[in-house]
Amino acid sequence: MFNRTRTLGLALITSMGISTAALAGAGIEPLTKQLVASGLDHTVAVTHAPGDYKRLYIVEKQGRIKVLNLITGALNPSTFMNIDSLVGGGTSTNNEQGLLGLAFHPNWQVNSTFFVYYTNNSGNTVVSKYTAATPDQANATGDIIFTYSQPFGNHNGGWLGFGPLDGYLYISMGDGGSAGDPNNRAQTITNQLLGKMLRVDVNGDDFPADPNKDYAIPPNNPFASGTGDDEIWAYGLRNAWRCSFDRVTGDLYIGDVGQGAWEEIDLQRGAQIGGQNYGWRCREGAHNYNFSGSCSAQFFTEPIYEYNHGFGSSLTGGHVYRGCAIPTLTGTYFLADYNSAQVVSFTYQFGLGLVNLVNRTSELSGGGTLNQISTFGEDARGEMYVVDQGSGISGQVFRIVPVTPTIAPEDIDCSGDVGFSDILAIIGAWGPCDGCLEDLNGNGMVGFDDILIVIGAWG
Repeated sequence: MFNRTRTLGLALITSMGISTAALAGAGIEPLTKQLVASGLDHTVAVTHAPGDYKRLYIVEKQGRIKVLNLITGALNPSTFMNIDSLVGGGTSTNNEQGLLGLAFHPNWQVNSTFFVYYTNNSGNTVVSKYTAATPDQANATGDIIFTYSQPFGNHNGGWLGFGPLDGYLYISMGDGGSAGDPNNRAQTITNQLLGKMLRVDVNGDDFPADPNKDYAIPPNNPFASGTGDDEIWAYGLRNAWRCSFDRVTGDLYIGDVGQGAWEEIDLQRGAQIGGQNYGWRCREGAHNYNFSGSCSAQFFTEPIYEYNHGFGSSLTGGHVYRGCAIPTLTGTYFLADYNSAQVVSFTYQFGLGLVNLVNRTSELSGGGTLNQISTFGEDARGEMYVVDQGSGISGQVFRIVPVTPTIAPEDIDCSGDVGFSDILAIIGAWGPCDGCLEDLNGNGMVGFDDILIVIGAWG
């Protein structure tokens, strides 16, 4: 038996973990965290709407979405959405079902459309489209665009995201659960969407007669005109828990939870075509797992990063930092482990591999507890957030910040100075604009009062 692999570059962590002192590179900026929201119930996703610098949307497994006002620092008194009656299995910390994913349409500012991923009361996957009456209040009813049966209650995947380069909706599907993928779903590409990354066009409908398939197939999907299901973009995934796009490069980072030994981060370049096989169940990380049947004839895309269960045993994928407040960390990817509460960052350079692999756990230990890290998220400016899921209503959202801040909120263009260029940005956005970056006081208007704020922080 042999296996053929296509490798992007692989970094291993031993069971002894990572030494911050040993692995920290020159110029690594020390970090801490700030509590921005608390009293949350089983939070599993944090995200923003395109062009909205005022709000952070927080997803609770039970079926609720809440809004954090980033200007006032307060949660809205009413929920953005509550579909608790439609959502099954979201009331337990250990249950993998519930409302799991949220993504806003790239043209949100015009169509007010967003998408959610949840398991319904029968335990099956549903992706639905909704619209919002206002940025603070969703409309009550939605349109189901996709459903799929789940054989077990675990490994539901649940991430949604729009590709920044192609505008298509990506959907992570777990392998359907149990243990070891007993029916080899992740490696089966015909009449089987479990264990896959799907890609669909929500602006069309190739299935007008089917009310549960309200989307079109992108013509360049890898199996759209041959053997394999049309929706599949990539396969060989066990339970991709929290994926993300690098908003600058379009690179897709996939955090895939392991079985009994290895956790992994997979990576697809933004300009790369689909069809990647990430290995499961033939492989777990970069190691053979159930290497039988047709495994020896497959080409696998190896993870760029893995760690064994001496370090942690349930990976939470994160984001690439593209914010303003920590310029030295631009391009740095963060991830965590749910069970061990370890936080790691690195930069991946194609052709070179990992750079500045750092254990961030100690420096992020201050300012509140991180025991069950369920997700990372980013706001419209690219600042990064990390979530402690907690138990009951003890969940918390933290913003990752530098120990010594150098970029002020009034520094609209991130130049390092507050000055005339920021006033020019305000003048350029003058007028009604709810959620604009230039609306520094959050009153829904960009105007002279915002210029006064800049003048007050000048320098």
